[in-house]
Amino acid sequence: MIVCVCNNISDREIRQAVDLGLTSMADLHKQLGVGTCCGKCVSYAREVMHEHLDGRTAVTELRRTPAAGVTA
Repeated sequence: MIVCVCNNISDREIRQAVDLGLTSMADLHKQLGVGTCCGKCVSYAREVMHEHLDGRTAVTELRRTPAAGVTA
């Protein structure tokens, strides 16, 4: 869904930006242009960003299962 009509920024792009490390509206403003024109998108963009930040799980360790026939 398009969140920022003025700059054609979707909720998917905002989630991808969060995955790449953006964590604030200032980041979204600077990197994507969210809220740089009319500003009507700011509240929804913030909501999308925070929901995605809250829903992420931190990866602290990479675990792999051994391939078949390989013993550790």
